[in-house]
Amino acid sequence: MTRENLEHTAVPDRQTLEWHEGDMPYSQEFGDHFYCREDGRLECGHVFLGGNGLPERWQQPGPFRIGELGFGTGLNFCETWRQRTERRVEGGTLHFVSFERFPMQAGDLDRALSRWPEIDRERQALVAGWPEQPRGHVDIDFGGAMRLTVVCGLALDEIARFPEAFDAWYLDGFAPRRNPDMWSEDLMRLVYTKTAEGGTFATYAAAGFVRRNLQAAGFMVERRPGFGAKREMLCGVKSTSGVA
Repeated sequence: MTRENLEHTAVPDRQTLEWHEGDMPYSQEFGDHFYCREDGRLECGHVFLGGNGLPERWQQPGPFRIGELGFGTGLNFCETWRQRTERRVEGGTLHFVSFERFPMQAGDLDRALSRWPEIDRERQALVAGWPEQPRGHVDIDFGGAMRLTVVCGLALDEIARFPEAFDAWYLDGFAPRRNPDMWSEDLMRLVYTKTAEGGTFATYAAAGFVRRNLQAAGFMVERRPGFGAKREMLCGVKSTSGVA
């Protein structure tokens, strides 16, 4: 496994964490937990993988690229990697790229992910490869055709600079009422622009303005049943007739 910081920018501001129920991180700045209190790992499978038609869509040779808004604890990455290990094909590669303004320290990642024994192997590998001071592009090659890039900085700036398009998006910022900038029309249009033809998105969020911003960006948006107590979630596909 190799690790490198590809850029040398200033370390982003840090969030102030509280720990609820022992190992559940809570952001004081955004007034929100980092994942669903019912079961964040199962929610990831229902919303982000299921909403993007995964793992079925990566069951073919060649590269597949996932973009994520908000790396947080790395839970979505670890669960995606776990399912990738269980259902992969020869000749296929997966590049998971996450845009995160406030990267956590390795010890906080370790603590937050320790509640799920199902992703213990992935947690240990992520923590072992995580730099002491995450900044710029944190790029970790885990071998087995699995690569992680965490881009530290403002999503609107960093996605615009990213050179490649994505086959699927996990839209997983803090709740829209807590962090509306992460769900703005400008950012959703940029996500659309950086989506490959036939690419998809999924999100736990179902707020009206989020749905309207995704539709205005050009996505064909579908409502589906949410996870647990959440009534609805959104997913969709890049429409060739949409407005970029």
